Amino acid sequence: MNLIFEKSTPGRRGFRVPPSDVPSRAEIPQALRRTRDAELPEVSELEVVRHFTQLSQRNFSIDTHMYPLGSCTMKYNPRFLEDVAALEGFSRLHPLLPQLRGGGILTQGALQVLYEVAQWLCEITGMAQFSMQPLAGAHGELTGAMLIAAYHRFHGNRKTTVIIPDSAHGTNPASAAIAGYQVVAAPSNERGVLDPAHVKDLVNDQTAALMLTCPNTLGLFNRDIRTLADMVHAVGGLMYYDGANLNAIAGWARPGDLGFDVVQLNLHKTFATPHGGGGPGAGPVGVAEPLVPFLPTSVVVKRADGTYALEYDRKDSIGYVAPFYGNFGVILKAYAYMLALGREGLKRMAETAVLNANYLLARLRPHYKVPFDRRCMHEFVLSAAPQAKKGVKALDIAKGLIDRGIHPPTMYFPGIVPEALMIEPTETESKETLDAFVDAMIEIARLADEDPDALHRAPTTTPVGRLDEVAAARRLDVCFPLPDDAAQA
Repeated sequence: MNLIFEKSTPGRRGFRVPPSDVPSRAEIPQALRRTRDAELPEVSELEVVRHFTQLSQRNFSIDTHMYPLGSCTMKYNPRFLEDVAALEGFSRLHPLLPQLRGGGILTQGALQVLYEVAQWLCEITGMAQFSMQPLAGAHGELTGAMLIAAYHRFHGNRKTTVIIPDSAHGTNPASAAIAGYQVVAAPSNERGVLDPAHVKDLVNDQTAALMLTCPNTLGLFNRDIRTLADMVHAVGGLMYYDGANLNAIAGWARPGDLGFDVVQLNLHKTFATPHGGGGPGAGPVGVAEPLVPFLPTSVVVKRADGTYALEYDRKDSIGYVAPFYGNFGVILKAYAYMLALGREGLKRMAETAVLNANYLLARLRPHYKVPFDRRCMHEFVLSAAPQAKKGVKALDIAKGLIDRGIHPPTMYFPGIVPEALMIEPTETESKETLDAFVDAMIEIARLADEDPDALHRAPTTTPVGRLDEVAAARRLDVCFPLPDDAAQA
């Protein structure tokens, strides 16, 4: 498929703009004025429509394929959420409009949304207050780590370390390090979770926090979570909850009740707002009562007269972590999603996600190695180590799935599992789709035994075959070559 620039024909137009009645080049310094027209493609409207439609048809997306990416919760995003976010009263609202004085009535609806979402998230997680500012999960993690650091500084605690499991998301240690802490890795036990006996040797008066995903990245719930929390709290440390996997326990267990003090959520995972493709996310952060004074400026509050406002007078706040009040459109979609499902709907969401994952695990257990063979939560990890001994690695299995119209699961994570395949079906896939995924995985396991080269060649049905990923990373070239005269202009 040619680039849009290669389809260009001199003089061709899709739309002609009427002559401008604004003086051109006014106030523009001579050195900044163009000496030639911009090198834009010259194509018709029909060519533009067909070009980008065909490009979109070459992509995997949740609208066209199953997306069983472990730890990413790539669930279907209901289309009515897009309609809600596009309502003029929200989409055309400028963030600099006044809150209460003068035209402040225009912002009350948006402030109410921010306030109510924060209140609902408090109820779901057991936290005292939320900030809606963080713009993504990792951004929320960093905000949480900064809140922990601010809390300890305020109380004069000389804490230097954060304990993080060996199965954690890579952003956990990164966030802790950026916040100024040394990372202490805690090993998983034979059941795939942190063992209090191991953690006991790591916890001391230097421990600022223990960062945990619950359930963890192996899709396993740690029944000793309260024991771990008590150990950390006993030395003045805090418990941090990585909310990437809240989809498994929403409505059934609240992180605050489990002993966590700081919670970061991913609205683009649990609450069905779009995820992936570089689009906007949302990573709101909630805290227990002792950390409320340190939340980012500003916080939406409800006044005695029923109006809403942004509170700026927060002397102990860590300050702004994002411009304005977060990715409002994403928060709005989560608001509509929670309104649609309600309390019982959220519980059903988690229940079905866990059921679907355990169904897949039961059907795939005879064909792949299960490193921690116990009931999972919303996701699970297989190991392709037996297939790798025959020359078929996790990467080959992933490429084989692409040929069968299924996006690959997360590969080679967590790193404690050799040839890891991390699978999360979510609650939005039908049994027929789940069975089709199982059939594809079983067929691939059979090919690993009978015809490994068929998987080494995969994918063969896509516009682009298997790439040399090492060369692509080391010799990256994403520049479109310009004509010599354009390059010199």
